[in-house]
Amino acid sequence: MNDQPDTAVVEMLVELACRAPSVHNSQPWRWIYSEHVLDLYTDSSRVLGAIDPTERQMVMSCGAALDHLQKAAAANRWTAEIDLLPTPGAPDHLARVRFVHDAHPRSHEFDLLTAINRRYSDRRAFGPVPSNRDLTRYLGQEHYGTEMTVLSAESKETLAKASTLSASVRRYDATYQAEIRWWAGHAFRSGGIPPEALTNRADASRVQVGRVFPEPHRVAATVTQEPVEDESTVVLLETSSDERLDWLQSGRAMSAFLLAATADGLATCPLTHMTEQSGSRRLVESLAARTGVAQVLIRVGKPMIGSPPPRTPRHAVASVLSAPARATNRRRS
Repeated sequence: MNDQPDTAVVEMLVELACRAPSVHNSQPWRWIYSEHVLDLYTDSSRVLGAIDPTERQMVMSCGAALDHLQKAAAANRWTAEIDLLPTPGAPDHLARVRFVHDAHPRSHEFDLLTAINRRYSDRRAFGPVPSNRDLTRYLGQEHYGTEMTVLSAESKETLAKASTLSASVRRYDATYQAEIRWWAGHAFRSGGIPPEALTNRADASRVQVGRVFPEPHRVAATVTQEPVEDESTVVLLETSSDERLDWLQSGRAMSAFLLAATADGLATCPLTHMTEQSGSRRLVESLAARTGVAQVLIRVGKPMIGSPPPRTPRHAVASVLSAPARATNRRRS
């Protein structure tokens, strides 16, 4: 048995990692596999300068991919040993991963692996979370230094105000509007949010805490049921500070929650627009039990009846991973 994964295995794991959500499906990551070490870097060519000028959401996106990688590796009997921000003075080098062939996956790990391919950001209205679901368990022991708050139904009014405030600040920001029109509802071969993954204006208005996107020319097919108001629950992830490590860990925690919820049959949608502006961010933070920095909100609930929108496109693995030519790696003597 090889004690290190060969290139084919690493390609498979990175492909699964890249199913992670990223800010407007920008997929801002680069991977390099060399001498049995997999390194994760940000790809600055994919930063959204107006939407994410501090690179916070870019780093968070990479954190989500890192957690996806860890979950995929575990289901394939590899333990991913992760060193975060391993190179002082190189903020684009987010993680170094070494693999140990000693994992013993159980049914839950296989459920999470399935969830990687099933999960998508659902921007439609949700039904309520069933009463037998305990959202506080979805992070398990993997809080990654974050604090999770399950917000009350009454919090929706404050969140709606935060969402409206965020949209109003950006309404006349020409650079922001041009950027979001480029990334959302624009037909890319890979990357961006395709029109089919967005909702029409009437359906979007039922989700009062959602980001305002340009209405696409074509949208996902309408489901055969009466329109309903959104009855989702919103979860908030916070950190004690607002540094690069916090962003990376928030992305890992977000991924852990999304995959667990998906494995449990729930629909999800991350929300970051309310943490992009200081005013709306303060409103969000006022809802938490503890004092912290709001990083991301996640809408979760019972999925609507009907077919989900098509999967959002992803870049080919060869375009995001640099690795030696496929060959069986030498075994240690």
